[in-house]
Amino acid sequence: MAKIKLTAWDSAKYLKTEEDIKRYFEACIEEDPGDGSLIRTGLGNIARAKNMAQLARDTGLAREGLYKALSMEGNPEFSTIMKVITALGLSLKAERTAA
Repeated sequence: MAKIKLTAWDSAKYLKTEEDIKRYFEACIEEDPGDGSLIRTGLGNIARAKNMAQLARDTGLAREGLYKALSMEGNPEFSTIMKVITALGLSLKAERTAA
């Protein structure tokens, strides 16, 4: 029986175009469980796909700090999230939903 080698899924590898990134970020917002964890992790994946070092320069934040803040265990301030969103060329939009 042949062994099957599995590797961890890394969504950053599949974020090739600006449209891919936009749709991925929209999905993260829609599917977030309400604690921001999926949004935070999604931004981390987008940042890795685009260049974390450049994002650090664009936001004025330390690269290592960004990795930590945008991980599942991270707990960044909202201002950090907004800096990252802006530097990545993304935006948040408000939309009324049924309560």
